[in-house]
Amino acid sequence: MSEAWPVHRFETIDSTNSEARRRAKAGGFADCWIVAAEQTAGRGRLQRHWVSPKGNLFTTALFHEPGGVQVAARLPFAASLAVSDTILHFAPGADARLKWPNDVRVDGGKVSGILIETGQDGKNVWVAAGMGLNVAEAPEGTGQPVTSLRILAPEGDFDATAVFEVLAARFAARLEQARTGFASVRLDWLARAEGLGKAVRIAPGGEPVEGVFEDMAPDGALILRLPDGSRQTIRAGDVQLVGGN
Repeated sequence: MSEAWPVHRFETIDSTNSEARRRAKAGGFADCWIVAAEQTAGRGRLQRHWVSPKGNLFTTALFHEPGGVQVAARLPFAASLAVSDTILHFAPGADARLKWPNDVRVDGGKVSGILIETGQDGKNVWVAAGMGLNVAEAPEGTGQPVTSLRILAPEGDFDATAVFEVLAARFAARLEQARTGFASVRLDWLARAEGLGKAVRIAPGGEPVEGVFEDMAPDGALILRLPDGSRQTIRAGDVQLVGGN
């Protein structure tokens, strides 16, 4: 279970996911957590820069996945649920929503980003599940609305270390859930989905597509109802609410 994994802490690092990849590629690693107080080259999906000031949480769970790529494909959703579980622990009144496939937002403000990377260690699949969570700061200059746990729970008595302890436990539970199957993860994710039943615009790599976010497929793909009534399955892309962020 991930709450029992050793924790490797760094004051400053390029990125916790980069450190995880280095350890994975070196081989022979033990399942662990990597935590940094500050990142100099934090990154998210599509190599986007993740602003990483001190006071926020930057962590990566590095582990072997006995379920292989099938389970690894479920982890963006399981990780976003773990992060939203953590947010609700410290800010119970927050309307934490999951933006497909794995951002976590509250009232349209991004509070967390998740980057799942995988590779092979001999015959075994390894996973680096990176999670950044705005705890003390809502960084400026990100090009989108942002928020933080401190904004959501101004009277709360917590810091990044306390938030990590909760996140580690929540991630352990969600990882076990994902290993047993995707059906319950999918239902829990849909219960917190942002934009479900609403008009969205998706840029899957080519011309943007607009339609109604109707459902999530059993494999995690987004199902879009197009204006002509047909359905389109989207497996990669950025989602925006039409008329929103």
